[in-house]
Amino acid sequence: MSEFEHGYPFDPAYGRSLDELLDIPAPAPPVGFDAHWRDRFAAAAGVATAPAVGPQEDERDGSRIFGVSYTSVGGLRLGGWLVRPAAGPVEHGFVIGHGYGGRQEPGADVPLPLPRSAAILPCVRGMGSRSRRPGIPGEAGAHVLHGIDSRETYVIGDCVADLWCAASALLELVPELRAGSGPGEEARLGYVGESLGGGLGALALPWDDRFACGQLTVPTFGNHPLRVTLPSVGSGEAVRAYSERHPEVMDVLAYFDAATAAKRLQVPMMAAPALFDPAVPPPGQFAVYNALPEPRELHLLRAGHFAYEGESGDVAALAKARRGFFTARLA
Repeated sequence: MSEFEHGYPFDPAYGRSLDELLDIPAPAPPVGFDAHWRDRFAAAAGVATAPAVGPQEDERDGSRIFGVSYTSVGGLRLGGWLVRPAAGPVEHGFVIGHGYGGRQEPGADVPLPLPRSAAILPCVRGMGSRSRRPGIPGEAGAHVLHGIDSRETYVIGDCVADLWCAASALLELVPELRAGSGPGEEARLGYVGESLGGGLGALALPWDDRFACGQLTVPTFGNHPLRVTLPSVGSGEAVRAYSERHPEVMDVLAYFDAATAAKRLQVPMMAAPALFDPAVPPPGQFAVYNALPEPRELHLLRAGHFAYEGESGDVAALAKARRGFFTARLA
């Protein structure tokens, strides 16, 4: 029985105990899964991102915030924010992904997970206030279906590439992040992503050795074969309904399964799945965590995508745990 009172016509806890959630596996990879993603990363790594920084827009929590733009795959120019320390040298770097609500401003992503950090907060294509583009839907339910009939055209693959190109832009804009790396080595970045950003991060990090670690909160896209059997709200429901009408889409979704990708991660990860979530079914979230190789850390959330009494304290506890995780891995 759910801990929370709600008005949904389904149970956002999906009737599963914690032990049952911790036993949900990742689907087997389709033929060519690894090659598909390695080829996509190679294409993104070859993009001249040509980042440009605008005037300072804000200063708070020890950070200065600037507008930023950069080029991603397909020659698409995207926007977001660049965050730098207000004083002193840069010691750490982060790429921070956003949820399916898009990113209208830096918001709660500042303060950054660690002090003395620089970060890029990109808006992936079609989303947020700075990357809306003609021909790409800006609403979550339509965006998640854009190009879904082919693994080559599915927008989620290009959104993953947007994160890789954001990392390239950050390293170009803040070259001191490379300091301390061995000969020929890239800087070691941290990744933070929630909901859509969590799923995109699980898909992005296995192929990009510039990232030393990552933290995923209520990650989406985990175990698609199970997810499409579970009612929800938002983008997940759009995919479920589409798959009922077009069951052949499961062959495409297999290449965009965050749990399948998570098994290929080789860096320390921290996941924060929720026990109750009407938008991203917890079984899919836990499939991502369960697939993570050791060393991994689990931070349980009572609920995701749902307002409840005590939520602010839980958000603060997650921020503290995230800070401890990155302190141990990056500092």
